[in-house]
Amino acid sequence: MDSKKNAGNSVFIISLLLTLIFIVWGVFFTDNLTKVTDIIYNGSIDYLGWVYLGATLFFVIFSIYLLFSKYGDIRLGKKTDRPDFNTASWLAMLFGAGMGIGIVYWSVAEPVTHYTTPPYGEGYTVDAANTAMKYTFFHWGLDPWAIYTIIGLALAFFQYNKRLPAAISSAFHPLLGDRIYGPIGKTIDILSIFATVFGIATSLGLGAMQVTAGMHEIFGVPNELFVQLIVIAVATVLFIISINTGLEKGIQYLSNAAMILSFAIMVMILIVGPTMTIIKVFFNTTGLYISDFIHMSLRLRPFGEGEWIASWTLFYWAWWIAWAPFVGMFIARVSKGRTVREFVIGVLIVPTLGTCLWMSIFGGSALEIVQNTGSHDLAKNITENVSLAIFTFFDYLPLSSVLSILGFAVVAIYYITVADTATFVLGMLSEGGTLNPSNKIKMTWGVIQSALAAVLLLAGGLNVLQTASIAAALPFAIIMIIMCFSLVKGLRSEIEVQKGNKRSAYHS
Repeated sequence: MDSKKNAGNSVFIISLLLTLIFIVWGVFFTDNLTKVTDIIYNGSIDYLGWVYLGATLFFVIFSIYLLFSKYGDIRLGKKTDRPDFNTASWLAMLFGAGMGIGIVYWSVAEPVTHYTTPPYGEGYTVDAANTAMKYTFFHWGLDPWAIYTIIGLALAFFQYNKRLPAAISSAFHPLLGDRIYGPIGKTIDILSIFATVFGIATSLGLGAMQVTAGMHEIFGVPNELFVQLIVIAVATVLFIISINTGLEKGIQYLSNAAMILSFAIMVMILIVGPTMTIIKVFFNTTGLYISDFIHMSLRLRPFGEGEWIASWTLFYWAWWIAWAPFVGMFIARVSKGRTVREFVIGVLIVPTLGTCLWMSIFGGSALEIVQNTGSHDLAKNITENVSLAIFTFFDYLPLSSVLSILGFAVVAIYYITVADTATFVLGMLSEGGTLNPSNKIKMTWGVIQSALAAVLLLAGGLNVLQTASIAAALPFAIIMIIMCFSLVKGLRSEIEVQKGNKRSAYHS
């Protein structure tokens, strides 16, 4: 037990030191940080972009295989265990952790940006509108949720069925045995914390930009860097208060509130917006998405410029992978008692449908305004200030002030929820896999991830945030591929134990 505790302490200390070094680098050597992250970003995209594409497609195929496999009836935990949270709260929490601010930030901005500068063909055309929606579904659909499914399922299985610590390294027990408590396991856990901290910092930076934009739109507050830093500081205080209320109250209540408000906005836009267009967009784009899925998944343009793919698809895949340890740990924490099949339906299928519906309502309405009414001003304003996109879009709808206030509330709640769940998970990772980390460790990580978001904003805004998350994600993509094989080995042994063919290879 002491060795596990020491492993947790050393993981926490090394991760903390690496993060603090990065913060100091960003504060005192901003230009150098920007230059180095650019070099890493360009190198990983130019030479290793295929790794992201291949790995992510593999995760989708592997998740669907698990859904229909003989392992589907395995329960996460004992056979008598039942879920800790009702299905609606469970879905709300995993959706808030998995997408949160991002889905609000990009739901209007991405389709309109693709419409004005599509990956191929002419902008401002009907074809561009269809392509824009298809790629938005692609970037926010099955792929990110498959990444979360793999890591969440692996962590939940080894945690609840094999009684191993709630740490990323535990998912490699079938391959490494007790070496997960040694240097190899520690390295995996440190990498996962590092990837998590950068993934979260990216999202907190985006969130601060959007909260500030919303305050500017509704209350006339200046939309500038200084205000963004104040937003981060205030949010830090708020989520530290929320941390101290625990998982069952704080995060569950926040997630439910965000989901109810999000649903209210969707229904309002569906009623006051172009209803028939939204319905047609959802059905048409779902068809395009399914029929072109393999082509989009492997598209790299070897004989042309691949800048669009690098700045959109490859960035997203890296971003989702950087988020994977955090979201996976959190989903595992709230999924005890569900079967493997229930888990895959709840983490892969339901959120993909929900996300595509959300994107159809927001993106479809925005494109209807731009394409059919010829309102190119909206497209211009959105592409020039992405942070303000959703509020700019609301201005073109009836009940715009009500929608803006609701939208601002959703952004603010998601912002707190993501920061809250991230500190919870970083606490779990840092304390050797405990399911209820101490408030002291959670608060330490809360302050540090906010500081990192502030540093990255100071160092150059969104670009440095993006490049930093991609740099941290690449090694984790390889770790996740190995994790899939480890999971199958573990599931196979579980089936054999349940059949009574042989004694477990693990210590229960």
